[in-house]
Amino acid sequence: MQRGRRIAFDYGDVRIGVAICDSDAIVASPLTTLRSSDKKLAPLLIQLFEEYRPIRIYVGRPSNMDGTLGEAADKCQRFCELLELLTAVPVVWIDERLTTVSASRKLKEAGLRAKAAKSHIDQAAAVAILEFGLALEKSRE
Repeated sequence: MQRGRRIAFDYGDVRIGVAICDSDAIVASPLTTLRSSDKKLAPLLIQLFEEYRPIRIYVGRPSNMDGTLGEAADKCQRFCELLELLTAVPVVWIDERLTTVSASRKLKEAGLRAKAAKSHIDQAAAVAILEFGLALEKSRE
């Protein structure tokens, strides 16, 4: 597996959860939560890319349980197009069905209330997306 950091985004209408892994692609960690409507979103993304220098970007692709795509996927596609304008790093879609539900459940089990944990849920969902992306990369070796 190629050495280098990967970054993952869990895009939502309000918040974007962000996760990063180490250069050896072993540990995925929550990084931050961005506001989708932030007028400074593009500069914030550029700052993340410059600081962490990822070699791959994973983005959770929202789809319905039956696999069809809806309005959320269209909005996420526009976010991916922004990423592709800001960097030459490859952007890879990852099926994100149930990542937010799973992240919410884990945080609830850890004692965090849903309202207080919204940004943590988005970051945890980004971690799940990143872990899945890393697992796919490793399985292709």
